[in-house]
Amino acid sequence: MRRTPTGGAGHGTAGGDRLVSIGSVLNQLRDEFPEVTISKIRFLESEGLVEPQRTPSGYRKFSPEDVERLAQVLRMQRDHYLPLKVIREHLDALARGERPPLPSQGGPAEAGGADGFPAEGPTAARVGRAELLAAAEVTEEELDEWESYGLITPSADSSYDAESVTVAKLIADLGRFGLEPRHLRAMKAAADREAGLVEQVVAPLRRHRNPQTRAHAEATTKELAALSVRLHSALVQTALGVRLP
Repeated sequence: MRRTPTGGAGHGTAGGDRLVSIGSVLNQLRDEFPEVTISKIRFLESEGLVEPQRTPSGYRKFSPEDVERLAQVLRMQRDHYLPLKVIREHLDALARGERPPLPSQGGPAEAGGADGFPAEGPTAARVGRAELLAAAEVTEEELDEWESYGLITPSADSSYDAESVTVAKLIADLGRFGLEPRHLRAMKAAADREAGLVEQVVAPLRRHRNPQTRAHAEATTKELAALSVRLHSALVQTALGVRLP
């Protein structure tokens, strides 16, 4: 039997139009989803799964429809192990009044292999060396130097993941301020350490016999990565005494 988390005493008015805080949302969802956290709700918002209103001071305010949509997302993750992109597209279609069939667990390529666990190997597009040089607007010599410092690493077939383009552009931008690749090795080492911490958390999930648990590892990895990036940014801003726009 499906539960609707927007009910319950103290939440909502007779008209059902009362907006609630993220803490209230957490309390409503935890009956059905005991492992949900505030950071998980914020992560789903960052992924475009829900768009709460904001007060003038920046606090999130959720409608009953927002809470129900969050419950649907969590339910589809738990029961069908679907990627967030697929869930978002399905719910958006429902919101438009369409009646799309629920995607099968192994249907979209993003969903992974037949056992529900994401397929081995990168799912993002890969680029060749010439494409990377053109997209980042850098020279062969610059890329060679960055690779020698381990800032960018090609795969065995000499291709690069799409994120390497972003890394190359950022390295080039920092270079305009006099920061050379040797200066950036500390940033790379810090990123590797953060990735190692995330891997410690998700490694037991990935090794689990249950394919559903292994599938959950990928969502956990993304959530932890997003939180790590936010924490890193906040720490740098605090250390410098600045606030980024």
